[in-house]
Amino acid sequence: MTLVATLTAAHLLSAPLPDLLAEVGAQVIFSSIHDEVFFGAVTKCRDGRIALHRPADRPDWEWDAIARSLLGSALDVPLTPLPVPFISVTVPA
Repeated sequence: MTLVATLTAAHLLSAPLPDLLAEVGAQVIFSSIHDEVFFGAVTKCRDGRIALHRPADRPDWEWDAIARSLLGSALDVPLTPLPVPFISVTVPA
């Protein structure tokens, strides 16, 4: 697992997604939410584990961008926000 302190925006945006997920130990869970405005979610456990919740009906190219944005948010990697209609909401633990 990569130390999150060494994860840069450049690496987050350029590494192959499967490699990136393995580096940070993130688990992908296919979500049962079927809503056209749900693009995914991330949960970060107190012990540092990360779970990405992927809508099953979204295309791979879209998921790639969403997953990277969600990981950046969970790992405090500064990224440019995604454009509208995407929003990010943080719920305190």
